[in-house]
Amino acid sequence: MIHEQKPSPLHLFNMKSSTPITICWLRRDLRLHDQAALYHALKSPYPVQLIFIFDTNILSKLNNRADARVNFIYLQLQRIKQQLHQRGADIWIENGSPEEVWEKLLQNHSIKEVHTNHDYEPYAIHRDEKIKTLLASRGVKFYTWKDQVIFEKDEVLSSTGKSYTVYTPYSRAWLQKLNTFYIKPYPVEKYLHNLAESPPMPMPDLKSIGFETTYIVFPPEHVPDKIIREYATTRNTPSLDATSHLGIHLRFGTISIRELVSHVKNISETYLKELIWREFFMQILWHYPHVVNQSFKKPYEAIPWRNNEGEFKRWCNGETGFPMVDAGMRELNETGFMHNRVRMITASFLCKHLLIDWRWGEAYFAEKLLDFELASNNGNWQWAAGTGCDAAPYFRIFNPIEQQKKFDPKGIYIRRWVKEIDSFSYPKPIVDHKTARERALTTYKQALGTA
Repeated sequence: MIHEQKPSPLHLFNMKSSTPITICWLRRDLRLHDQAALYHALKSPYPVQLIFIFDTNILSKLNNRADARVNFIYLQLQRIKQQLHQRGADIWIENGSPEEVWEKLLQNHSIKEVHTNHDYEPYAIHRDEKIKTLLASRGVKFYTWKDQVIFEKDEVLSSTGKSYTVYTPYSRAWLQKLNTFYIKPYPVEKYLHNLAESPPMPMPDLKSIGFETTYIVFPPEHVPDKIIREYATTRNTPSLDATSHLGIHLRFGTISIRELVSHVKNISETYLKELIWREFFMQILWHYPHVVNQSFKKPYEAIPWRNNEGEFKRWCNGETGFPMVDAGMRELNETGFMHNRVRMITASFLCKHLLIDWRWGEAYFAEKLLDFELASNNGNWQWAAGTGCDAAPYFRIFNPIEQQKKFDPKGIYIRRWVKEIDSFSYPKPIVDHKTARERALTTYKQALGTA
């Protein structure tokens, strides 16, 4: 566990200025183009100063000092600084709790407006309410904007005005709304002359934030159209490099969801529907925040998980004796990525075969995935466990061997990650599939009172 460090006395806290400014607060929207909050900030009557806060409330919970996601954010901020320097501007980068940072900002600067983009996670909502209250007490206007989704909150509702809890009707309504919705990019470039002038300022190094540099190669922001066009036929084959790998860019807003949807909507409906799943889970998280810690379906809280720590460790390490599961876990541990089909197989195996609480697996993925997104990670784990909205029924239990035969029949993917697959050193299966399946069915039935 990285212990929270007190913010060091950084540059902007030692500066004082009476010049009225507007602040654009970046969080998970790390780009200068087609960016809602930045666009609206630049249209304010005051020069615009960008800021980013390495939030110690979040960073203190990360276990890995070489967390690649922190490195990714750091690299994107470096890029933004370089882009701003070309215009005689800069971004202030601070380290600390948001409340402490804003208190000091308000002490030293004449801030008139603050613009930022919506976030739908419970911590972020609570954080923004506190900052809004703080700013209001000083007479500062606080504006938030929709940026990371096409439709949010109550924008896609059923005919009875209720939120959807089943994906298929939600996706139909989403697509129908898209047909009459003009996806308009924000022309930020036209207003960049309204950025506040600022000399280049030093960027705190990763070590001062409590992290180390990693040298992982991150996926590019652009994906070939060929991958999108062939997505429907190739997306379930983990041995192929046939997915977009854009998850990390969507997570941290280095690409615009508006640009992406505009580009792919006439190329592949299958790919577009994956983006709809993302928004489906975001609106679930917004309407039902209890899913963060509890099953969406309350009766499933009664399941008596076995939670065998030794078996969980073998699952984490990719040593279960089930090649498809082990390949996926090793890919995750080494690269921070796992193919989506394999994510379903590994998650189902943990919850159903080993009867280990989905929250254990969710937390492990949250720690390892480069593209970790609370709404999607939670939604997909609850789907696999049968506890979530529109989840796979509890009696649907993936057979890892059959999944291997179907999606990796030549063992190409497995041999890539499980080098010892054909040797005596590869472990024997941790459970018998038939026995584990029957145990899971009995456990679920008894817990749900359907036995």
